[in-house]
Amino acid sequence: MTSTSSRWPCYPHEALAVVLSVRDGRLSVLLWQRAREPFQGCWALPGGALGTDERLGTSLARQLADKVDVREITHLEQLETRSDPRRDPRERRLATAYLGLVPSDSDPAVPPDTAWHPYQGLPATAFDHGSLVDSGVARLRAKLSYTNLGFALAPRTFTISELREIYTAALGYDVSATNLQRVLLRRGALRATGQVAAPGRSGGRPAARYEFTSRTLQVTDPFAALRPR
Repeated sequence: MTSTSSRWPCYPHEALAVVLSVRDGRLSVLLWQRAREPFQGCWALPGGALGTDERLGTSLARQLADKVDVREITHLEQLETRSDPRRDPRERRLATAYLGLVPSDSDPAVPPDTAWHPYQGLPATAFDHGSLVDSGVARLRAKLSYTNLGFALAPRTFTISELREIYTAALGYDVSATNLQRVLLRRGALRATGQVAAPGRSGGRPAARYEFTSRTLQVTDPFAALRPR
């Protein structure tokens, strides 16, 4: 009788993270630079091999802890699994990628080989990691259209002007502050905190501060596309 192991070959499996954040007004991704072949010197997504006794989520948390404080990640969801036999030149290796988001006001410590890179103008990436970043950005932009996912990129409280800058960077096009406020308030995604921002040098009325009504993912309008231009 043929054993299960001889009938069904086993392949290595890795967990990867597309960690996105708005840094200095630009949508950016966390990458680390490979020190050895293959793709020596290229930049890669944080992650690594799945342990024999690990679940994917557990493995990813362990791998991320080496690159960034996982407590800084405000949203994490499974993105996709890649199974192209040629994605790794060494051997067939499956990969399951996750999307992680970090607020713009967080500054997690990262090791010397790791840095934030603007999505527009990524450096040379290893394996299929560049296209995984594209998938993560596409998922983020889609969910910003019909959910409250902006909470994961924004500080706890913010002015509408500050939120507009975050949405503009994340969506990749200019956003109208007035329309953004109107849409998110109508959907019940925002509420005023009763506080105001410190006045700027030019004076004028201090801007009201807002917060998201929930800091967990919620579908706010399943049939809408957010286009607050």
